[in-house]
Amino acid sequence: MIEVVAELSRGPVFLAGEALECVVTVTNPLPPTATSASSEALAWASAQIHCQFHASESRVALPPPDASQPDVQPESQTVFLPHRGERGQCILSTPPKILFCDLRLDPGESKSYSYSEVLPIEGPPSFRGQSVKYVYKLTIGCQRVNSPITLLRVPLRVLVLTGLQDIRFPQDEAVAPSSPFLEEDEGGKKDSWLAELAGERLMAATSCRSLHLYNISDGRGKVGTFGIFKSVYRLGEDVVGTLNLGEGTVACLQFSVSLQTEERVQPEYQRRRRTGGIPSVSHVTHARHQESCLHTTRTSFSLPIPLSSTPGFCTAIVSLKWRLHFEFVTSREPGLVLLPPLEQSEPVTWTGPEQVPVDTFSWDLPIKVLPTSPTLASYAAPGPSTSTITI
Repeated sequence: MIEVVAELSRGPVFLAGEALECVVTVTNPLPPTATSASSEALAWASAQIHCQFHASESRVALPPPDASQPDVQPESQTVFLPHRGERGQCILSTPPKILFCDLRLDPGESKSYSYSEVLPIEGPPSFRGQSVKYVYKLTIGCQRVNSPITLLRVPLRVLVLTGLQDIRFPQDEAVAPSSPFLEEDEGGKKDSWLAELAGERLMAATSCRSLHLYNISDGRGKVGTFGIFKSVYRLGEDVVGTLNLGEGTVACLQFSVSLQTEERVQPEYQRRRRTGGIPSVSHVTHARHQESCLHTTRTSFSLPIPLSSTPGFCTAIVSLKWRLHFEFVTSREPGLVLLPPLEQSEPVTWTGPEQVPVDTFSWDLPIKVLPTSPTLASYAAPGPSTSTITI
């Protein structure tokens, strides 16, 4: 029996283009007092990162998959297929890297191996939607002699910042390392430079503040004015807005605002809808604020953007956008007053009306949500950084 442990050095969240580092430890769990005949051996171990794509058959119409490549690997083969047994299609993968060959461990002995790979920058972000799913995993395959391959999968979360694909790492010929022993240090410099550049771009895009005002009206007049200071946010930030109802000519009884994502299948991949069929657009609410606002002059709200959510993105099959969805309940009666008179010569009993004729309408305001620091996302929404399997 051999125990294989894979541990991510910096948590499970990464930015596309960053280098993933994982330490793979192989242990013979038998006590050292066991006989030498209890030593264990592995023929080889290899590691690879891949992205698995799965689409809902009721929402997405995909071309038929290529049947020339079977998804099940016969036990007699020694081919390493990281996506073996997974649902969907493998749309992105890195070249496999061999960790070791012909490893023999005595009882109680343990050996560790380091795996490093740059996450492809051209791939989609990690996403689990109602129409499609993009799932990243680091898969480690191990095999004994004359035995089937055993797979150890480590889930990953990948964030994508648009625009980094066209950026090239600056090369300084005067100080460029010529020794192969400095290659790892150079990779660390590139990873640090990429993270710093991404942080600067995120800060520049989300730190600009300018008051934007929107007049809200229905068919009978002005309801109020909505104000927001920016339209670009990062994961983990709060969307803060103000609503001025004092200038309205139509009484607003209640309003609600929801922070939502809109997942839309691209037209060429939309499943043809039948009567009562599933639509190609779905919405998910991440935060909501509701308030009764009759006789309210000014109010505000704050909606947090979850760190575990997915920033907006677009692929050939699906797009994800963020928005603020408002719903207003207004009175049909002009000059509606539901408060008792302030001046009375003698005490009277006052009751509000049992029914008020109302109208409802909605309004959507698009916003943009970008990624945040992978380190912050790892601390705030921790996921498993260690995976174990016994062979």
